[in-house]
Amino acid sequence: MAAPAAVMLAIGLWGLHRGGMWRDEAVTYQVARRTVPQIWRLLHGVDAVHGLYYLLMHFVLAADPGHPGEVVLRLPSVCAAAVTAALVATLGARLARPRVGLWAGLLYAVTPLVGHYAQEGRSYALVAAGATGATLLFVRAATEGGRRAWCQYGAVLGVTCWLHEFAVLLLLAHVGTLVLARSSGRVWRGWCCAAGGVVLSLLPMIVVSHGQSAQVAWLTEPDLETAQDLLRQYLGPTDRVYWACLALALLGLTRLVGRRGEVTLAAVALPLAVLPPVALMLASQLTPLYVDRYVLYALAGAPLLVALGADRVAGVFGRLRSRGPAIMPRSPAFTLAGVLAVVLAFTHQVPLLRADRVAGTRPDDLGAVARAVARTLRPGDPVLFLPAHARGAQLAYPADFARARDVALAESGPASGTLYGREVEAATLRRRLAGVDEVWAVMEKYALVSGYRPRLPTERAKLAVLNQQFVLRQEMVIDRVALRLYVRPIQADAGGSG
Repeated sequence: MAAPAAVMLAIGLWGLHRGGMWRDEAVTYQVARRTVPQIWRLLHGVDAVHGLYYLLMHFVLAADPGHPGEVVLRLPSVCAAAVTAALVATLGARLARPRVGLWAGLLYAVTPLVGHYAQEGRSYALVAAGATGATLLFVRAATEGGRRAWCQYGAVLGVTCWLHEFAVLLLLAHVGTLVLARSSGRVWRGWCCAAGGVVLSLLPMIVVSHGQSAQVAWLTEPDLETAQDLLRQYLGPTDRVYWACLALALLGLTRLVGRRGEVTLAAVALPLAVLPPVALMLASQLTPLYVDRYVLYALAGAPLLVALGADRVAGVFGRLRSRGPAIMPRSPAFTLAGVLAVVLAFTHQVPLLRADRVAGTRPDDLGAVARAVARTLRPGDPVLFLPAHARGAQLAYPADFARARDVALAESGPASGTLYGREVEAATLRRRLAGVDEVWAVMEKYALVSGYRPRLPTERAKLAVLNQQFVLRQEMVIDRVALRLYVRPIQADAGGSG
């Protein structure tokens, strides 16, 4: 289906250069520019779940031998989103009819949540493409059978899970489809073999990432409001689009179960949209793991249900106009009407899409921080990062920090096998700061809150020295980051005036 892919590509390319990366994109950028051995070393300590994506992006960024920027960083996500829109359309056309596929693919393309992650230099759009492709292969294997079909399904899903391990929850969606289709034992055996291979291949990732679970310690337990918010994100954030799509999606469930062994579109779309996010939310009641982007791939089920419901409405109107089961439901006029309805939904959501293309709409804008540093700091000015991961702006935009002197850094990230580098001991830091009269601090806003106490000794030393030996002279706050100038107070003449 070329039309949904073209629309998604156009929306993805629109405003792709926002003027700044946010911190997760900055991590992708600085890790992907390391050598393969350096990336491999890093994954033993952090971010193993993104390892395959970092290796892929290493070769993408290497294709630009100069200084690859934000557009190159985000292009794979744009292309993956376009592929996903085409795959959604193919699913709809295969299991229903071509116009259902067309409508579903277009709805997917104009959904703001899809457009958001289509413009991020992270793995989630690629995971969505892999998961939708795996679902299409699953449908083929479940309906046509054959060892080769199940092997292809397992291979694509396995690679997708290595892009992000929570794609393994797609297996639950496919179990739901097999149950609703009342599939035969032969189909179940083929699926079990493929699913077993996927899980076995993922075991090393699961073991390593479990040891790195402290990276997501900031997550909280999802609640009913979280689920309602996700539903709105799937069906359309604006009220008019949301309620219309919800009504159509419910209509799309009218033929959930077909003949024994028949895989209906609703039986694929409903488990896909519901089971992965629900499973992750339930698991997060024990250990918080849920973020909407982790199950972005499940969104593909929502436009399929909406398009199926719209097809039901078109069928009713067609029968009313023809006074019987005639060919009117297949009229091109209904197809065009559905396309126009998608265009109307798009116009309602254009303000959201436009706002999303402003750098400040992300959690932070490291490009703005870097530009402020480049305008303000003089050559050789000492700078502290508090906490250490505030160094992300420097790693994403090293040219803007070229004149600064990183006081706390002992060893760079690539050399130390860490994301943000290894810092000096607290005593060494105190000695270094003893010789400066002023220091710039790039600080997370939460580090400014009274009562903030860092866990690491070097971080505590930074805060103590700044508060005890310096006074604040100047401050700029940019999103979640503050750029502060601290100066050492002038001491009064100890001898007095005789």
